Amino acid sequence: MSGLDLPEGASRRLQRAARWIGPFVVRLPYRLRVHHRERVPESGPLVLVANHSSLMDGPVLFATVPRSSVFLIKQEMFRGLLGRVLRGIGQIPVRRGEPDRTPLLAAVRVLRAGGLVGVFPEGTRGAGEVDSAQHGAAWLARSSGARVLPVACRGTRRPVGRGRRLRPRVDVLFGEPVVVAAAKGRAGLTAATEQVRDELVGLIAELDGLIAGTTGNDDVRGKRA
Repeated sequence: MSGLDLPEGASRRLQRAARWIGPFVVRLPYRLRVHHRERVPESGPLVLVANHSSLMDGPVLFATVPRSSVFLIKQEMFRGLLGRVLRGIGQIPVRRGEPDRTPLLAAVRVLRAGGLVGVFPEGTRGAGEVDSAQHGAAWLARSSGARVLPVACRGTRRPVGRGRRLRPRVDVLFGEPVVVAAAKGRAGLTAATEQVRDELVGLIAELDGLIAGTTGNDDVRGKRA
């Protein structure tokens, strides 16, 4: 894979180091269970779309995706040492609520070089539900010819009214890669966006059912990789 599957200025060496360290870091605060990681294609352009319930969802997914990955992250995180690290490992800052195509164009370049770009659609924050998705993920997939990989994550957000938790369980479920609707124009983009939304909603429901079926039996929780 060419070096262009990371944004300009990123260090492949730093990305590899972060991917090696990441699993150890996220397993310190969490009991991590990863389901169906084998569904992630080893190569080729891929837009990863995940629900978003806390700031830890990004690090958890970065640590569990089995290949180099670039995530679109809010601009506010790119400050000081953390900002330099995020840029160094290839993450892309996004100014929320502002019409700026620069990060999307940078992401398209990564995808056209065969890379993986992760997106947390607007409307998936808060309780982690998918109320509505922005067009960004579908636009990236249609502009680059990438498939979309839905990913559901549960457990990083502390329940309302609960105190500090000791190594809570976190589950990550990878879905099957899908090809988005190919129709052109605004209507086509809307259809592709709804398709992405439906895939993610369905996967979250699947993960919730899986968690409900394994609660209390730690020996069988998601040891699928």
